[in-house]
Amino acid sequence: MPYVNIRIAGTLNREQKAKIAAEFTDTLERIAHKPKSYTYITFDELPDENWAVAGQLLDEK
Repeated sequence: MPYVNIRIAGTLNREQKAKIAAEFTDTLERIAHKPKSYTYITFDELPDENWAVAGQLLDEK
């Protein structure tokens, strides 16, 4: 059973999440031969202040 956890800085709208979920599910079915009904996907949307790149918080950029 594939489990995909997508962590992203900021937020996605419902349409974006639906498209991303469909793409990941289709890819796992096509390449890994996993039935779509086996794939679980979660989205973790985190504030920019909770992400840092090169020592700088994203909300400071």
